[in-house]
Amino acid sequence: MRRPRSKLYRSQADRRPNYRCWPRPEARANPSTLERALALGSTAGPYVLQAAIASLQAEEEIDWHEVALLYQRLEQLTGSPVVRLNRAVAVAEAGMPDRALELVDALELGDYRYLPSTRAELLRRLGRSDEARAAFAHALRLATTDAERRFLARRLAGLTASEPDRRLSGSEG
Repeated sequence: MRRPRSKLYRSQADRRPNYRCWPRPEARANPSTLERALALGSTAGPYVLQAAIASLQAEEEIDWHEVALLYQRLEQLTGSPVVRLNRAVAVAEAGMPDRALELVDALELGDYRYLPSTRAELLRRLGRSDEARAAFAHALRLATTDAERRFLARRLAGLTASEPDRRLSGSEG
């Protein structure tokens, strides 16, 4: 049985894009298609949810509460711990770093390189400087690019040894 040829490519052999079949920029910019897809509710699949998240994050003002809810739905569909980590970031951006840290601490991702850096940032936001320093140092050891290493080193340097752990002084961040 012969597979039908995709219209997105001129031929299966050269796989050069057939741009006439691609959505026009004005169609991509129109959120009504995405809104109709999201109206499917619980039947919306992971790709629709990912598109909705990307659409929200492209807005000038990001509704982080909505992003977190969409990540929660995506997590329920996929069971992915990486999706849960992304959800934790959205929860933190929505103003709940303590809840985000609970989500992160429940994850079992081994040495997934973004886990310790996310945890470190949450600890920093919560004023838990000693723990944040240790987590940034761990993240720095796992970094694979020079840009990541520079970023993490700056974050670590920003947590000076003289900076008090706000938990010890009684003020939560």
